[in-house]
Amino acid sequence: MAAPSVCSSCGSGRAALRRPKTGRGLCRGCFVAAFEAEVHETIVSARLFRPGETVAIGASGGKDSTVLAHLLRLLNERHGYGLRLLLLSVDEGIAGYRDDSLAAVRRHRGRLGLPLHVVSYRELYGWSMDRIARHVGPRNNCTFCGVFRRQALDRGAAWLGADKIATGHNADDVAETVLMNFLRGDVGRLRRCAEILTGSEGALPRCKPLKHAYEKEIVLYAYFQGLDYFSTECVYAPNAYRGHARTLLKDLEAIRSSTVADLVHSGERLAVREDVRKPTQGTCQRCGYLSSQSLCKACVLLEGLNRGLPRLAIGKPSHLQKALLSGETPEDNLQGQEDPGKASQCLRTIDF
Repeated sequence: MAAPSVCSSCGSGRAALRRPKTGRGLCRGCFVAAFEAEVHETIVSARLFRPGETVAIGASGGKDSTVLAHLLRLLNERHGYGLRLLLLSVDEGIAGYRDDSLAAVRRHRGRLGLPLHVVSYRELYGWSMDRIARHVGPRNNCTFCGVFRRQALDRGAAWLGADKIATGHNADDVAETVLMNFLRGDVGRLRRCAEILTGSEGALPRCKPLKHAYEKEIVLYAYFQGLDYFSTECVYAPNAYRGHARTLLKDLEAIRSSTVADLVHSGERLAVREDVRKPTQGTCQRCGYLSSQSLCKACVLLEGLNRGLPRLAIGKPSHLQKALLSGETPEDNLQGQEDPGKASQCLRTIDF
């Protein structure tokens, strides 16, 4: 449907778009003002920040994190949040993808005037994502990357003395996650994936200021503001389970335009019976990271890579984790399930 000729907000400017979120036709200036006001309302109503806090913005170079960094700097100055902002990027070691996206982050850093810090998989774990993919094969790459990336952000923010991590997750991302966890029957994650602020269990708090912003409107805002971002998809993404959930979500949205908002609302209102067993948060015996198991997923995955048993580290709980907790030697007792190949390097211990 084409946008009306006159802006429905100011009544004088020429409408440049019809908002996917509300259906209203707005001119460029009114859309930008409305978008910024809505993000500010989200931040204030959810009490995401307190004056004096240091906030690490997860900067990937993509549209979401680029818009988030731009908005937080703008709103921090406009409304006096009193925040110290910095950019934190993770270099997974994906040739032809992450190096280009980090270049976009550095260009944006220069425009914002914010400090930038980069942590890498190679420094933290001794592995790059490209090397992991060669060992694991075409499947399950995103399992390793997602776990390592989350911990890398936490560790980087902790080293920088940050009080919170702000991520660019938007409404579409939250809806996809709700859908994924529902399809997987993951009750523990399903209960908290729609929360705008997480970390009450002892982890470094994370927040999603763009939680109610539609992906289409983030793209429009970036275009109208002339923001420079990286838009190439990760080379390993086509094999990710999230991609199938995203396709399903788009198909549902084509039938019912409110699907994204409906799924986000469902995740927020989800109630779980009292007798349903839920994961209990503790700490990893090896690295001290927050974990619902005796060993956190990052340590188990890293152990599997270093021992040449990457596939046995996948699952909950994995064969490898059971063997490690029982004191068995995986190479001897799990030989028939996966060929360990050559003796691998010693385990790189994760220390906080």
